Amino acid sequence: MRELVLDAQELTPPEPMRRVLELLAGLGPDECVVFRHRHAPLPLYPLLAELGFRYRERPGVDAAVEVVIWRGDVEPAP
Repeated sequence: MRELVLDAQELTPPEPMRRVLELLAGLGPDECVVFRHRHAPLPLYPLLAELGFRYRERPGVDAAVEVVIWRGDVEPAP
């Protein structure tokens, strides 16, 4: 699965939300978004479910939090 990385650590609201939603609008079935942020983007999670996306939050390597977001049943590798 191809990863599209969005590092939003230095962005101020509402830019992180706007940018991740733009990226997700064009997401293909064999792609996922790795959303890097300085904290868990809690307002994003219910919206992802509403739009039909799945996600997994994990500790980041270069960020405090990474959220992996994908569409469909095939979960990206951890």
